[in-house]
Amino acid sequence: MTDTAILQARYDAFCALGLHLDMSRGKPEPRQLDLSLPMLRMTDAGFACEDGVDARNYGDPTGIPEAKRLFGALLGMPPEQVIVGGNSSVNLIYDALVRAILHGPLPGDTPWKDVPGLKFLCPVPGYDWHFHMLAMLGVECVPVPLVDGSPDMDMVERLARDPSVKGIICVPMYGNPSGITFSDEAVRRLARMETAAQDFRIFWDNAYCVHHLYPDRRDSILNIYESCREAGTEDRPLLFTSTSKITFAGGGVSAMAASPRNIERQAGLLLYQMVCFDKVNQLRHARFLPDMVAVERHMARHAEILRPKFELVLDVLEKELTGCGSWSKPLGGYFICYRAPRGCAKRVVELCANAGITLTPAGAPFPGGNDPEDSVIRIAPTYPPLEELAKVMELFPVAVKLAMAGK
Repeated sequence: MTDTAILQARYDAFCALGLHLDMSRGKPEPRQLDLSLPMLRMTDAGFACEDGVDARNYGDPTGIPEAKRLFGALLGMPPEQVIVGGNSSVNLIYDALVRAILHGPLPGDTPWKDVPGLKFLCPVPGYDWHFHMLAMLGVECVPVPLVDGSPDMDMVERLARDPSVKGIICVPMYGNPSGITFSDEAVRRLARMETAAQDFRIFWDNAYCVHHLYPDRRDSILNIYESCREAGTEDRPLLFTSTSKITFAGGGVSAMAASPRNIERQAGLLLYQMVCFDKVNQLRHARFLPDMVAVERHMARHAEILRPKFELVLDVLEKELTGCGSWSKPLGGYFICYRAPRGCAKRVVELCANAGITLTPAGAPFPGGNDPEDSVIRIAPTYPPLEELAKVMELFPVAVKLAMAGK
């Protein structure tokens, strides 16, 4: 029996199991969500915010003080330069893009809708929702490859000389799906680089800023705002994060932070969009996570649940696929990025799907779903129970080797 025939027999046996497992998104599993159940009682002591406002009533659309302080600590920003939103940082990013397109980033700036051939730089592999929202808004996504864990900064600096390039959007820490964290040098170059567009913006989606798998061994990243302030470009970055994978994915709180001028602009345009976000939810979050000590303690509990899953995946990749592609070994975040041999990713995902295992579509981490090498596969190990994940990782190497044999 040939090696390929043996692989095919193993694959057929998996198909016969009738599995139905979904690993298409990076979601918290139920045990992680249970960690935050005590938060639901955090308003038993009343609804008065520290400034005396009743969280159940109308109020400042930019958020309550204690929630601004929480997100200021998460993002390394002054609380007065924070706007606290609803449950989705994606929503805040989308709204900030729309405001720039309709009105310009700051008073006096040309609305981006009036810029011919509007473009954004997109490090790849990257977050597919970023690419979809830009495309939906008519913005051209320009892929920039990651090199040694950071965007190809020579390429970024060259492309930024085009006045139609108005920004870059990225997940700079424990990236989705790369798992990498931008280097200090990349952050400094983003801050100080020359741009043809004076209203160039860095959309800094720091979704995984506290999502460390190993509390005593973790990545760190330079503060982009401080780097820009030192470079005289403090209006350049818009920082975003949320508690979606800290507390409840469908019931968290998000935030945007930026320079005083940017915050004044965003708050002014927000005024007639809504009276206020959900302040009751902001209050319960601020009481549940009153400081960074509480955040670190809470995230360590998440790590205890997630760490065995990442270690299982990486152990299987090491044992079964050494010499067959490459992969990230992240110290945090929600994803492992597997790079299959060129031309194999779509076939691997198809083989897994036919065996009852749904992965993120091949090509998703690239604008338009176009991975030029058909190589990148995003592995999202967080949601399935460990025993289901083990089943997936029995099949995955078989699918990779069959795809390679088919080439």
